[in-house]
Amino acid sequence: MTKRIKEKLEELHKCMFNSGSPRIRFGENVYFEENGCIFLSKADDDEENADILFSTEDLGFSDSFVQRIRISPDQRHMAIGLKSENSEEATCVVMKIGHFPVVEKVIPSVFSFEWATNDVLYYTSLKNLRCQNVFMTTFTHQKHTELVYTEQDARFFVDIHCTKDRRFLTINSNSKTTSEVWLVDCRHPFKLPALVQARTKGLIYHIEHRNDELYILTTYGEPPEYKLMKAPVTSSGMENWRLVYALEEKTKLVDLEMFSDHCIMFLKNAGHLYLNVISFVSDSVQSIKLPTWACEFELESHPEHTTSTCYFQLTSPVHPPKRFAYSFKENNLIEQAVQEVPIITNCHTTRLLAKSKDETLVPITVFHNMNSKELHRKPLLVHVYGAYGIDLNMSFKEEKLMLIEEGWILAYCHVRGGGELGLSWHKDGCHRNKLKGLHDLKACIVLLHQLGFSQPKYTAVAAASAGGVLAGALCNTDPELIQAVVLQAPFVDVLNTMMKTHLPLTIEEQEEWGNPLADEKCMEYIKSYCPYQNIKTQCYPSVFITAYENDQRVPLSGVLRYVQKLRKAVLDHGRRTSKKGNHIPNIILDIQANGSHCDPSWEDSLDEVARHLAFLNKELEVCNLQHHIQNLANS
Repeated sequence: MTKRIKEKLEELHKCMFNSGSPRIRFGENVYFEENGCIFLSKADDDEENADILFSTEDLGFSDSFVQRIRISPDQRHMAIGLKSENSEEATCVVMKIGHFPVVEKVIPSVFSFEWATNDVLYYTSLKNLRCQNVFMTTFTHQKHTELVYTEQDARFFVDIHCTKDRRFLTINSNSKTTSEVWLVDCRHPFKLPALVQARTKGLIYHIEHRNDELYILTTYGEPPEYKLMKAPVTSSGMENWRLVYALEEKTKLVDLEMFSDHCIMFLKNAGHLYLNVISFVSDSVQSIKLPTWACEFELESHPEHTTSTCYFQLTSPVHPPKRFAYSFKENNLIEQAVQEVPIITNCHTTRLLAKSKDETLVPITVFHNMNSKELHRKPLLVHVYGAYGIDLNMSFKEEKLMLIEEGWILAYCHVRGGGELGLSWHKDGCHRNKLKGLHDLKACIVLLHQLGFSQPKYTAVAAASAGGVLAGALCNTDPELIQAVVLQAPFVDVLNTMMKTHLPLTIEEQEEWGNPLADEKCMEYIKSYCPYQNIKTQCYPSVFITAYENDQRVPLSGVLRYVQKLRKAVLDHGRRTSKKGNHIPNIILDIQANGSHCDPSWEDSLDEVARHLAFLNKELEVCNLQHHIQNLANS
């Protein structure tokens, strides 16, 4: 079955129209990456005539993929971030662009990098998952590298951003709840960075620049959701911040793009995507509705802030990316002409609200084939995450389209702890509110069954990383709701992990999970939901876990402890209730030597997905189910 699924996914992948990686538009030039190569073409020319600037294979990086590209202002240098599937760390390769591009410098263990000028590059170094140092390196005749900034607090992670007008580089030091930003003036890149606003507990802010004013995206003021504010560069303290625009309640800000006379906010509300276009000239805000099928933005780089068009892509789990453009001049949205996907699917998207234990309404996005009948007999795959204020990943995947075509129902539960309804949605599901996410997940699955979307014996849950907390907890509290679970690099041993401060992320993660070493009540609360701590002798769904040998984020030791304890509980329950026909669940652990925390290559991902789907088909008896439904239809 794994082989059959893999072959079908390979065929789907071949015939999918690939809109390619996002384009970097720089005047008349367009830079783009495909299959480990970076190309340069003219904006009005066919991309088939593009010149090749860089190849991972030719330069000895065949096991890496291109993660980040930054072009210098004069387009004479290009910095490329290359990441191996077996490491969290990236390598920055700096090339001189010309008729014969040459490598000028290779910088190991890099996280982010930006050009301050034509020949001055700032970058951050990553060591043991911590990013705390900022360096400057020059590509003038007298080349040198120096340390510019060091973050002393282990809870804070440092990265670099360039404002859209290239006036400033921002050194951003962020914890899960607090920010501090320093400015590097690109006109004077050797001067010391200047502080915008000293870190204040609970205050998050990010910086853009336009016409000698800082535009500040911040949680400052009430309610504690994102607002766009501004202040003079020379008086940047928060006492001088003035409101430009406040988001509506329960709205998720996905991203913000600044242009010379406008800015665009990419927003989500109740599962729907839309744009808010703010005009600094007319001091107005226009809201642009986007297609109802869209679930995710994929943004494109616009190095020139004076451009009159903003490009982006829209996608969903079952819709390949489509490119759109918003024209400031025409004041309208344009769908770019692309080759149609040669696969037609009659997929219906439904958005529901489930009432949780405390009456909070929790959004669910459901996909199913419009031609499907007897939905209560169809297999259902429920997706959940609910941590760090991060949305469920709803970008396109070939396997999701395949499942819809084969009659599956896909449900995405946007539980608290995630970010789908803004910052307060995350806050209401982290720390000592973690159980709310579990209650939300249960409410979502119960509602789906009540509305006729499948039933427990045909229902499975899929989760990755921190999503394993809620999926694993549900297996302990309400195993009768589901038949099977697929977990990828799951965080299932929360308490033991948070007790080990020598691990690279433990201190940083305390703002999400709490500090059980310093707070006994916190320890007891984590114990109350931690999947490993609450395993008991009872009936469990079948579980398939993929873990990675080189995973620095979720220690393999915790996964091994969890599997060992779960297998014992399952066997003990089987012995106590040994009756004819009693179901003994399968607990399968698949340890991968390659891959790094949910970031495998396409080939490795293909193998993983095929194994997961084969497992689900077997556990939910999908073949027998489809045969039964066909017999009913024929009778």
